[in-house]
Amino acid sequence: MQQHSLTIAPSLLAADFACLADELARAEAAGADWHHVDVMDGHFVPNLSIGPPVVKSLARVAKKPLDVHLMIEEPGRWVRDYAEAGAHVLTFHLEACPTSVEVLSTIALIRELGVKKVGLSLNPDTPVERLGEFLSSLDLVLVMSVFPGFGGQSFMPEVLPKVHWLREQGFEGQIEMDGGLNAETLPLCAAAGADCLVAGSALYGPGDMKARLSAMRSAAERARSSAESSES
Repeated sequence: MQQHSLTIAPSLLAADFACLADELARAEAAGADWHHVDVMDGHFVPNLSIGPPVVKSLARVAKKPLDVHLMIEEPGRWVRDYAEAGAHVLTFHLEACPTSVEVLSTIALIRELGVKKVGLSLNPDTPVERLGEFLSSLDLVLVMSVFPGFGGQSFMPEVLPKVHWLREQGFEGQIEMDGGLNAETLPLCAAAGADCLVAGSALYGPGDMKARLSAMRSAAERARSSAESSES
């Protein structure tokens, strides 16, 4: 099975919104691979965040790809706006689509719009098996390790078997994990088979972001190597 290089994506939800351009630059200087951009509508999740105009502004100054995570109702209505704003990765929630037909049509639309990577996310209480029929259409699966809507929540280790299941099904795309990732929990995700790791407050807090990100990447690489050795 193809192995992807580890991708570390600091979450802008934890950044200082008064100076987002500077925060993007700080993350890039620290070694970030992507910028994780959470979009919340106050309906699918009980919070509001940024919309397409802000994503478009971020895309003008970002030197790394924007990983846009739509936590919104009726994602099919909005994917064009975010694609045109500059999303490199565009992920929406399985739970936001009432039918398989809607899921597949949204995936197809994102591809038609020329977005580089199409992702599908699921909440901690959603059975991972529901993704089975869509895996061949996806570049990325985002496994939420907290319930979406707020930053700073504690990691839920009970979701890690979902990552194992995806790899057992032969899914060769990227598996992203988001929620409560820090120096202790991020290696658990890498060992399970996740290769795109989102961290918010653990990276955007005060102090040396570069040192924290480097330490996280090294710990994740070690955890992944150790897991591979034990399997062989």
